[in-house]
Amino acid sequence: MTVPQLDDKTRTELEAAAFRRLVDHLRERTDVQNIDLMNLAGFCRNCLSRWYREAAEQQGMTIADPDAREIVYGMPYKEWQEKFQKESTPEQKAAFARANPNH
Repeated sequence: MTVPQLDDKTRTELEAAAFRRLVDHLRERTDVQNIDLMNLAGFCRNCLSRWYREAAEQQGMTIADPDAREIVYGMPYKEWQEKFQKESTPEQKAAFARANPNH
């Protein structure tokens, strides 16, 4: 299989579409906790919002952390926490400590 050669505009459009689909998926899967994402994949919704903010900075734009989180969560972060965040279990916390020793 050969990877298609894409011009920059097309590649950016495809990456943006994939990003939007990932964000939509994470918004729908409120049952998946950030600690689960961190333990399994090494990133979470907060990481994604930070990457979004950092990408904006590279383009000379300033987006505050709460605004970047709202873009990813689809609502203010505090509201998402109140509605969907559960207390992490001791097992989740131990797995996080093992997987992310410097975090």
